[in-house]
Amino acid sequence: MTDGNSSRFAWPVRRRTPPGPEGTAEDIAVQDIAEREAVDRQLPPPEPEPMLNPPPRFSLAAFRLAALGLALVLVLALAIMKVFVGGPPSVADLRDQAGVDSWPVLTIGIKDDQPGVGLYDNRKQTWGGFDVDIAYMIAEDLGFRRSEVKFYGIQSEDRARMQASDPAGNRVPVKMVIASYSITQDREQMAGVTFSAPYLFTEQSVLTLRGHSRVTTLGDLKGKQGCSLSTSTSLTAPENAGVIMRSKNLVSECIADLREHKVEAVTTDAAILAGYKDRYPGEFDHWDLGLDATEAWGVNVGENAALKKLVDLTLYRSLKDPKDDRWEQAYKNDLQDEVDQNGTTPIAIATQPDVPKPDIRDLPWEGTFP
Repeated sequence: MTDGNSSRFAWPVRRRTPPGPEGTAEDIAVQDIAEREAVDRQLPPPEPEPMLNPPPRFSLAAFRLAALGLALVLVLALAIMKVFVGGPPSVADLRDQAGVDSWPVLTIGIKDDQPGVGLYDNRKQTWGGFDVDIAYMIAEDLGFRRSEVKFYGIQSEDRARMQASDPAGNRVPVKMVIASYSITQDREQMAGVTFSAPYLFTEQSVLTLRGHSRVTTLGDLKGKQGCSLSTSTSLTAPENAGVIMRSKNLVSECIADLREHKVEAVTTDAAILAGYKDRYPGEFDHWDLGLDATEAWGVNVGENAALKKLVDLTLYRSLKDPKDDRWEQAYKNDLQDEVDQNGTTPIAIATQPDVPKPDIRDLPWEGTFP
């Protein structure tokens, strides 16, 4: 049984008795504990202890960014190694390999008896023609002034030997040959012959005295005497057509035989014969044969492979750089002017032949290629 003022679940409270003989030590201790608990219930709860920073979570984006940065560094390192260590030679390398910087003058073998192509004027002591202008274009890019370019007349059979002649008849070795020299597979396999990319496309034609019966094919000259240059690509087709051919080292010698009626016709590249028709319009007729074969003229640099690349670089720039019109000006001044006198007979293709990009190191600050 409980007291009417008490609850079944009330915790019995011990009251502290005043100090004195009535209160025991046990009663005092119990009362102190009860008071401390009451005070604790009135105080605010303590501040929670701060949590430590959680460990960083793995970031895939950061990992990808780091990997990309590493890849870029590797690519840059490889590019630098390629530019400065490996890869194709630079222009400076090629000049050193070719020996260009050690040449006080640039010696070039060229035809001296072909109006419009390569002609030496004895009276004026000057050179002119398409091959001459192409030679000056190449020389300029190699760093030679016009006064530092020396031309020497060269005969057809000497073009592979790289041996020309001075005015006194002395043999002169030359650094390159620019002499209406057609590129053929047989010639490319000859010792001492290395061709540049082609710089002109023309075709074979026929020149006769004025008033000759019409010549439309080489068959029209079957059984008759003809003349062409020795070691020329123009000898094969007329011989196959039954023309009785004689060969000369100079086209001017063939022209002399034609004038003296020793031969009925002269046949060689149209770009060569067109100059004679233009210079002597009342003396000759120039005939188109309509042959499919194309004569591609190239520069022979002998065995100097580095010089070949430098020549190809000039031809490539001339073709690709819209600001470079040196080839076009040469064609206009030397060959296009002959069109009127030659009528419908083609002279040459009026656009520069395509030039593959030379395998030369293109350093960004050098502007090697346009």
